[in-house]
Amino acid sequence: MRRILFFFLSAAVALGAEDAWTKVRDLKSGTEIRVYKKGAAAPVVGKIDELTGDNLVIVLKNEQVAIPRDQIDRVDARPPGGRVTKESKTTVADPDASPRPQERTTPGESTTSNVTIHGKPDFETIYRRATGAPKK
Repeated sequence: MRRILFFFLSAAVALGAEDAWTKVRDLKSGTEIRVYKKGAAAPVVGKIDELTGDNLVIVLKNEQVAIPRDQIDRVDARPPGGRVTKESKTTVADPDASPRPQERTTPGESTTSNVTIHGKPDFETIYRRATGAPKK
C-alpha cells in the first residue's frame, strides 16, 4: 500500500514539475531571464535563445550558454512590456453659438503629447524545481 501511495505522490510531483516547465517552454526567444543553478552563488542573467529536450540555451552578452535542465533550480523571467508609453490627446473647440453669424468663431483644434519612461518590470518566478516527498 505504501508503494502505491508513494507512486501516486511521485507522479503528482513529476506532473506538477512538468506543468511548471511548460511555462519555460512557452517563453519567446529574446525574453530576459534569470537562471539559478544548483550550487551556484549567483544567478545567470541573459536572454533565452532556445529550449532543447535537455538544455536551456541562453545568450550572455555575445555568447551562447547551454544549461542542463537537471542543473536548474529556478527560472525567473522579466515580463514583456515597453519602458516607454506615449500619450496623445486632441481636443476640438466648438464654434460659438452666437446669434450673429459674423461673430461666430471657427472650430479650433489643440493637440498635446506626453512620453513617460518607466523602469523595467521586476522578474517573476516561472519555474522552481519541485522538491521530493519528505523521507520518513
